[in-house]
Amino acid sequence: MAIVIVGTFDTKKEEHLFLKDRIEGRGFKTLALHVGTRTPAPFPADQDMYREIEKTDPACLMRRDRAIEAVRVLAQKTVAALHRQGCVEGVISAGGGTGTYLGTSVMKVLPLGVPKVMVSTVAAKDMGPVVGTRDITMIHSVVDVLGVNSILGGILDRAAGAVCGMAQSRWQPGAMKRRIALTFFGFVTEGAERIRERLEAMGYEVIAFHANGTGGMAMEELAGEGYFDGILDLATHEFADALKNGYCKGIGPERLTPPKGKPLPRLVIPGGLDCAVLEFTRDAVPEAHRRRKIFFYDFRSAIRLSLEESLHIADQLCEKMNLSPLTVKFLVPQKGWSEADKKGGVLHDPAIASAFVGRIRERLDPRIEIRQAAAHINDAAFADLAARLMDAMVKR
Repeated sequence: MAIVIVGTFDTKKEEHLFLKDRIEGRGFKTLALHVGTRTPAPFPADQDMYREIEKTDPACLMRRDRAIEAVRVLAQKTVAALHRQGCVEGVISAGGGTGTYLGTSVMKVLPLGVPKVMVSTVAAKDMGPVVGTRDITMIHSVVDVLGVNSILGGILDRAAGAVCGMAQSRWQPGAMKRRIALTFFGFVTEGAERIRERLEAMGYEVIAFHANGTGGMAMEELAGEGYFDGILDLATHEFADALKNGYCKGIGPERLTPPKGKPLPRLVIPGGLDCAVLEFTRDAVPEAHRRRKIFFYDFRSAIRLSLEESLHIADQLCEKMNLSPLTVKFLVPQKGWSEADKKGGVLHDPAIASAFVGRIRERLDPRIEIRQAAAHINDAAFADLAARLMDAMVKR
């Protein structure tokens, strides 16, 4: 097995040779994979994507955008094949914008747990689209990746140490238990903690995902890879933020979609669907929201969804749940769906909630059971019911 060093060696030869030396100096084997698009690797690389493309489609190397795409796809296939053969112990790369794009694209084909370290000049920017749902460690280079100097050398050496240390990890969990994926976010934290306690008392391992856009998508991805025995979707709030371009936006079409060919019980709850969370404070309320009910939280505030918006989300949920009517149930806490949605709470609006449930009843496949609980989402009684239902669905 080896640490794969992915890089544009034609422009970053010195930096990647430095990584190679620092990794091998720690007793690890390396495998150098060249993803540059200007020239072949300037030193003997174990895998040279430029040379491979030159053989099969030399014309695309004349156009930078086409060359980058061809190299990216080939590098992904190459590293995926190496991993299947048991050759990959970890992967590391260093670069600027293009190098970061290529390096992380290759890392994304590797499963959860394979060490992935990216030293990047753009790590201080929004890395959401770059990292996606994968366990990639981003290290900000601080200085530009242009020659090994007294500052960059230290950063690259520590990155080499990081990937080697990760590759040495030998921790294993205890006895494997059935696993339940649990979504939550700040406004339903109390309820999530109670549900986790109940499920763990029943003998389950609970894997929590923050419903912040990426969290929900990561859960769906891992569910598709067979990690879970059930999903307790407590916080479907991401649909509200996706609608209003809120703090927890970023879900894709896979959210709430059943894994292909893998029947998986899912208990769906409208946690956080009373509101969308936006980034503004009480001192800077946007004009468009000043007539709404607003819950001021921290640097973020939650706006109450309108009737029209709530019905739109109800339609979205029905469309998704109807894809798997034999494995889904819908559970509604009648006394509120978030910390701010309760009797006396600023976002409480029973009429809109009732209309939402009515739309669900109207459009949901009749084979899908709808349960209502005379409790708030954060109540102990609701946690008891949700855990019991999830347990019954898994055992069935």
